[in-house]
Amino acid sequence: MLTINNYEEFAQHLGQELGCSDYHKITQEQINLFADATLDHQWIHTDEEKVKTESPFKATIAHGYLTLSLIPYLWKQIVEVRNLKMEINYGIESLRFAQAVTVNSEVRLKTKLVGIANLRGVTKANIGIELEIKDQKKPAFTGEVVFLYHFES
Repeated sequence: MLTINNYEEFAQHLGQELGCSDYHKITQEQINLFADATLDHQWIHTDEEKVKTESPFKATIAHGYLTLSLIPYLWKQIVEVRNLKMEINYGIESLRFAQAVTVNSEVRLKTKLVGIANLRGVTKANIGIELEIKDQKKPAFTGEVVFLYHFES
């Protein structure tokens, strides 16, 4: 795991791969709980019988937003940012869903520091992301997330 204590340490990694998280298995229970939390019970996510005959995937698939919501959890396995007053999820840019994540698939986050700026003492970090699906050539998604880090003085 990479440890970052301040802007200067973060900036040293510009243009570099930061690493990959561990694999995380997407279970039907997790999909169902996400459906409940978001009120999105579309059958492709929750109807385990219907998908066998009517879905091209032949299995339920994770919500795209479920896979996105894993970013903070998986990111914290890659980089530990210390000495913080606060951190903010600031945005997502250039996001593309490339492939559905079927139930019981394992995913991991691959990251690269693609941009960094010091905005009057606030670090804006642009992280290139790819959610890899184990044993699949295409990722679930690619894009760029933006975090704001307010380091202690």
